[in-house]
Order: sequence, then C-alpha cells, then structure tokens
Amino acid sequence: MPLFTAPPSSITVLADDLTSAGDGAAPFRRTGHQARILFGEPAAADRYAPGVTAVDLGTRLLAEAEAAARMRDAASAWAASDVLLKTVDSTLRGHVAAEIRAARAGSGRRAAVVAPAFPAQGRVTAAGVQYVHGIPVDESDFAHDPAHPVASADLAALLPEAALVEPHQAGELPRLIAEGRLIVCSSSRDEDLDRFVQAVPRLDTALWVGSPGLAAALARRCARQVAEPAPAPEPARRPLVVVGSANPVSRRQLAALHSAADADGVCVTEDPRAALAAARRLSCEVLTLRTPDERHGAATARALAASLAATVHLLADESAVDALVITGGETAAAVLHALGATGITLIDEPEPGTARGRLLGRSELPLLVKAGGFGDDATLLRLCRLARQPLPRPLTPPLDRRHDT
Repeated sequence: MPLFTAPPSSITVLADDLTSAGDGAAPFRRTGHQARILFGEPAAADRYAPGVTAVDLGTRLLAEAEAAARMRDAASAWAASDVLLKTVDSTLRGHVAAEIRAARAGSGRRAAVVAPAFPAQGRVTAAGVQYVHGIPVDESDFAHDPAHPVASADLAALLPEAALVEPHQAGELPRLIAEGRLIVCSSSRDEDLDRFVQAVPRLDTALWVGSPGLAAALARRCARQVAEPAPAPEPARRPLVVVGSANPVSRRQLAALHSAADADGVCVTEDPRAALAAARRLSCEVLTLRTPDERHGAATARALAASLAATVHLLADESAVDALVITGGETAAAVLHALGATGITLIDEPEPGTARGRLLGRSELPLLVKAGGFGDDATLLRLCRLARQPLPRPLTPPLDRRHDT
C-alpha cells in the first residue's frame, strides 16, 4: 500500500475553541513538527507555514449559522493543506453536525472521515454512539454543560447521511472516500484509529474530523525522522492558575492543588478591581483565580469570564505572575485576548489534553492550557510543578515512533 514517504509540508487544524486547537496541534509537535496556534486568520502569505498550524476559530461561542459560515470560509482558505483536520469535542459539545458539513463543503473534499474517539480519556465510539467512561455523553455531566449541553450521543442521528464503519471494516475506507461519502468510524482503542488512518493511501483525499485521538493517529502517520527543536521557557517563579470551567473535574483539581501546595486564590466577581485587590494581599507561591463554583446563565457567565480575563491582564501587567496555567477553552480564549496575544508557539504536550507553549504578541508569557474535563484530581498540581521546573535547552520532543512511516 503506498504511503507518504516524507511528512506533508502543511498540516492545518481547524478548531472551534482554543483547547481543541492545542489538542489538535500537540500530537504533531510530539512527532517532530513545528507547531503554532493562531487566533483567527493570518495573512495569506503566512498561511502555509511548515509543520502544523492550528486555527482557533472560536465557533463554539457563535450561533449555529454563524459558526457554520465561519468554518466553511476557513476550510476554503486552508483547502490546499496536505492534511486538513477539523476538530470536534470528544463529548460532542458545540455545533458538531453543522460544522462538519460546512468544513466539508468549504474544503472541496468530497469525502469526510469522522472519528471523535479519544480512548486515552475514556471517550469512545461504539456503533456510532459516543461514550465517556461507559456512559453515553448525553447522559453524562456534559449533558448539563451550562453553555453547550450535549443533546445527542448518536452520531447516526446527528449525521443521518453517514456510513458507519467498525474497526474491522477499515479496509472499506478507500472505496467510501472514492464514492464521496461521509464516514463515521467507531473506535475504542488508539489502535483502531491507527487502522483507519493507515487504510487511506493519501491523506489529502478526505477531510479528517476528530478529537485528540484522531490527531495523534494522523501525527503518528506523518512523524518526522528528525524533530524540530523548540525554545524552552524559563522556570516560573510564581505561576497563575486560572479556572473558569464549571466542570466538576476542574473544581476537584483546584481543591487538590490548594490542599497540596503553597497555593491560595481569589474567587472573582463581576468587578475585576475587587479580585485584583484580594490577589495583591496574597503571598503564596502559586496564585489561583476562579469563577464561582455554581453554574450561571449565559449573560452572567460572560460577565464573569470578562472579569477573570481583566484580572489576569492586570496581574500580568504588574509582573505579579510570570506563567499561566489555564483550564477551559473559553476561559483561555478570553484571557489571551485580554493579554493581546495573537497565537501560541507550541512546545509540547506534557499530558493528554494539555498544550504547553509561549504566547505570541504583546506578551510572551509561558503557559499551559488544559481542557476543563480532562485529567485526574492531581493534574493542576503536576502542571504547576512543571511550570516551575527548568527544562533542557534546546527542548526537542520525543518522537512517537509506534507507526512511523
């Protein structure tokens, strides 16, 4: 079977929020590619840079029609990419069906391969139904997400035109792609995702749609023989942990951090001046900011996110903190926008669902960004310790050679 003999020259990830962009790019960084995350569209001359470019389109925050239009335009703009991956949340939050159809139409690629499983985090697809730790996602905590509740776990219902394919049927993909089909792939293991990716002789014949599990499978297929080094950040003296996600996982992680480290923090209100004044009074090694634990309506949630972002900006301007650890994609986007960032140079993926990098733009703060629902209770504690540790120079990520071609 013919395979790429060299890595593709341009790999593009189209994401609906910031953590999805990081999750999509990080596996390619791990297999040796340069990687960057951009907030919005770059100039045409900068579009096809070597390595992987992940674009945070922010569509999860938009109404469905506006989100679909933005995704269609982006897919058209990046259609010449050798590999085009449209990310979806592994719990099916967001405008999943509308954005898949829009990206497929904009890309000009007749076929789309949809594989949303992320086995490393317990998110699997069985007979077209998405599960998280054995529970259909529409019966899990994600069904009660205040901003993006999951209404259906059944991809066959969301995409009735799709052909459902099981791992043992991976050999059918070339024929289905040639027929211009939309294909939903069931997967419960990373090996299943590898099987689907390996079955397709040319990756540029389809739009690929998935979560970090599929991104990792594509990255293994496209691994470089020699890794591109990335500059290592200075160890942080005082990281700032920012928790805007209302997911119970994030709240447990924050509580564990406070109990096990010299960490203290502030719960923000809609007035950032009050949070700033409270933060100034703290002398802990790790400073934390959080929104209230209870869930809020959309308007209050937006006001709290804006206050959180403004407080981070003020603390950074005062040099009260020198690194960021952020959980929650919408929180991260609000914070980085307030800091005037235009993107992120990606360093590595220290844990599944976590991206480490350095800001592009007015501030060059190092940061770690984690999706709200990922990780165990000690995740934030580990990430803070990681931010405070020196790294070797230059930093070269270990290559993932499990399926090197």
